Amino acid sequence: MASASSTYQRRYDVFLSFRGEDTRNNFIAHLYEALCQKGINTFIDDHKLERDELVKIVECMKSRGQRVLPIFYNVDPSDVRKQRGIFGEALAKHDQESLENMGRVQSWKDALTQVANLSGWDSRNKNEPLLIKEIVTTILNKLLSLSIGDTENMVGLDRRIQEVEMRLCLESNDILMLGIWGMGGIGKTTLAKAIYNKIRSQFEMCSFFENIGEDLAKKGLIRLQQKFLSQLLEESNLNMKVLTSIKERLCSKKVVVVLDNVNDPLILKSLVGNQDWFGRGSIIIVTTRDKRLLASHGVFNIYEARRFSDKEAFEVLTHYSLKHELSIDDSMELSREVLCYAQGLPLALEVLGSFLFSMTREEWRNQLNKLKCTPDLKIQEVLEISYDGLDDKEKSIFLDIACFFEGEDKDYVIEILDGCGFFSLSGIRALLDKSLITIYSNALIMHDLIQEMGREIVRRQSFEEAGERSRLWFHEDIYDALKRNTASEKIEGIFLNLSHLEETLDFTAQAFSRMSKLRLLKVYKYEDTSKKEKCRVNFSKDFKLCYDCLRCLYLHGYSFKSLPSDFNPKNLVDLSMPYSHIQQLWKGVKVLEKLKFIDLSHSKYLIETSDFSGVTNLRRLDFEVS
Repeated sequence: MASASSTYQRRYDVFLSFRGEDTRNNFIAHLYEALCQKGINTFIDDHKLERDELVKIVECMKSRGQRVLPIFYNVDPSDVRKQRGIFGEALAKHDQESLENMGRVQSWKDALTQVANLSGWDSRNKNEPLLIKEIVTTILNKLLSLSIGDTENMVGLDRRIQEVEMRLCLESNDILMLGIWGMGGIGKTTLAKAIYNKIRSQFEMCSFFENIGEDLAKKGLIRLQQKFLSQLLEESNLNMKVLTSIKERLCSKKVVVVLDNVNDPLILKSLVGNQDWFGRGSIIIVTTRDKRLLASHGVFNIYEARRFSDKEAFEVLTHYSLKHELSIDDSMELSREVLCYAQGLPLALEVLGSFLFSMTREEWRNQLNKLKCTPDLKIQEVLEISYDGLDDKEKSIFLDIACFFEGEDKDYVIEILDGCGFFSLSGIRALLDKSLITIYSNALIMHDLIQEMGREIVRRQSFEEAGERSRLWFHEDIYDALKRNTASEKIEGIFLNLSHLEETLDFTAQAFSRMSKLRLLKVYKYEDTSKKEKCRVNFSKDFKLCYDCLRCLYLHGYSFKSLPSDFNPKNLVDLSMPYSHIQQLWKGVKVLEKLKFIDLSHSKYLIETSDFSGVTNLRRLDFEVS
């Protein structure tokens, strides 16, 4: 019997335990030599296999995740399983010897049954050298498939494993499906692999199918099923021409399966369609970024992968800092900077920690400054996978939040984006399910690295010319595009924070003349607005916008007494002009049926209200004064 030894597991790959002197000097000796020739560090027990030792081996298999591979040497496995023949006779003899032996004998019976149910080898009628070669190949492949990383030393992993194990109910005979859900780079695969390696020895068959979404895209569904069955059946020569029935092959087998990075419901439907496809006690674990995908397949037992706490993140960085000769002060300063940037995302901590701590003080400071405007490519690629899985309207919602609405009230944003025709309620649900946003106190919250990923997508629309991008939020880009009149019809939104402007910027008709798709225009100021500081935007007398697409118009400190006479934005949802010079918003009646919010707070020159009878859906009207 080949297994991992609890005593020797740090020094040996395989522990050979056997019974029968006739096997020691032939089969076992040859197997031992073959294992050693393949570089498999093997311990061979000098003592014959005791009855209680088999019980201990089964206990180690369950409690420590060690793999047991039985070899039935000239023995019928069914005799072992059902305690027939010489096994039954020997056990019956022990039963009759003493009542005190009954408990021990029952434990031997249970151990024999469990081992006989494991996948192994029957030596009868087989060529012995070929059998040894098959055993060695199988063991070598299993060792190579183990996780390369040392999970014992991974920060926070043990606690997360325990939390998942509580959901798995390993002692149950029920067939269980579990989802591990979270944003990209948060450690779903690492957690699933650690759990898989710990529990897989308790199952007849096992498969860890990594990056399964990529396989579907590259190889198609038939090859996906073929690879899945090849892993479970440990048969490399399968050649499938059509889709087959997984249920027919596996319905009687106790399996543990991990489907990693699932991005298409077809994968679940084709590989793990129904629970009755597998034997009793089977466990199916699915890792994904998309919570909706789990729900659509009826998987409601979901573990949400969490970011590292500050303490855990600092422990990760300490591991990197100890490898390099940084001063304590430099190490602490760099760690604080990386903690602030990564915000507990394991991928970011790993990527940045692996190279920043090897740099000089000047180099890592320069690199951190670079990261503020150019995200790390490895991190960007992983996070962007979730964006790629959105439809066009969901992508627009995501980019609007990343560029403009992060931290804003959810209900207000829904009103604006619904006005844009984005079906934002379902769109925001999609972003939540893909872990691209969260909601806290009804505010839309986005991880800094995800927000930066979204903004980088917009920057890539035109690296050289900001006026060719769809959204502008950086004051220097806005200043450049308006100053040089390079703003194009591609611009859909501009959010300008006046607090960052150092020079006066002219808003002219010419600068805005090509922006026929402009939906969102916000000129705002978040710092103390009670200070009597001149607005750094100069609205020219001929200033006007293309109103057709406009949904949000927010102009802090608007300098004219009223809006232009041709002001008629039929799709406008929000009209805000705090601290303006408005005396009367407009004259006569304006039919603005979609307008819901009007803000003229702190507009101290206001002397007359306008006729709002045409604004039939107005919800909020703010005339607050200080």
